[in-house]
Amino acid sequence: MYWKAKATLQNAVSRLPSESSYAAYYWLQRHFGGLRNIDPMARLRAGVETWRQIEKLGREPADKIFFEVGTGRVPMTPLAYWLMGAKTVITIDLNPYLKAELTRECLQYIADHAEETQALFGALLNSKRFDALLYLQRQDDFRLQNLLDLCQIKYIAPGDAARTGLNQASIDFHTSFNVFEHIPGHVLLAILAEGNRIISDSGMFVHRVDYSDHFSHSDMRISPINFLQYSDARWDRYAGNRYMYMNRLRHDDFLALFESAGQSILATEPMVDVASLELLRRGKLNIDPRFGAKAVEVLATTDSWIISAKAEAALD
Repeated sequence: MYWKAKATLQNAVSRLPSESSYAAYYWLQRHFGGLRNIDPMARLRAGVETWRQIEKLGREPADKIFFEVGTGRVPMTPLAYWLMGAKTVITIDLNPYLKAELTRECLQYIADHAEETQALFGALLNSKRFDALLYLQRQDDFRLQNLLDLCQIKYIAPGDAARTGLNQASIDFHTSFNVFEHIPGHVLLAILAEGNRIISDSGMFVHRVDYSDHFSHSDMRISPINFLQYSDARWDRYAGNRYMYMNRLRHDDFLALFESAGQSILATEPMVDVASLELLRRGKLNIDPRFGAKAVEVLATTDSWIISAKAEAALD
């Protein structure tokens, strides 16, 4: 769909009363959008990649407590953590998006593609837990709560990641995957501050951020940095709604934000989009003054992992 038409539709739906808005947007996604054919592999892969980022820095994720910001429609990333040996996963979402029907379809896909799923996890897969998951999937009276109970997943929605109510130093890993770009900067600071409170001294923050214009995911006619040409006021008219808000913070902004929250950066993996870089170097995209002082390599960075720890803990 042409991105401006999609933006107009999203804005219209977002203006409905909350309950009607959520129902209408889900119906649209289910019939015309990305939920027509549910495929859990991307969300499972997000869990696997997060786990490997932790291992790369010499930490042991097994038998630890994970905290996830942004559950989404299906709890596949928490499921992936459990399949690899996590003790507990607490997943929180501002909106109660989780859907039992989608989750069951994901489990059916996993059962129908068991070998593909096993190959995705490789040696990280706990085979006994995988067998237990397949057994649950075969039951006729599937209930979402049964899956959450089996996998030691605590789902909190509506919830506030900046005010979790969790005990101090009660989690080991604070994670998200393609979520932080949808949260205003001042709220991210509050989330990270709360993270500092609830994470253990040996814990880590492991977040993957998608810096790209998300309209480009469905409209191939625009570049991943198309939205950088608009002022904040004009961009807000396109995407200032509950379904498509993007803060447009760049990689350097995120690093500064994490550091201002009292964290030390342990590792990053910024990915520069070559086509976007060429577009900028040739002057084919007029950049809004908000971004004008940034290096073209920063503007063309479309995603990155950011792994960090509380500053005082990183010094130990």
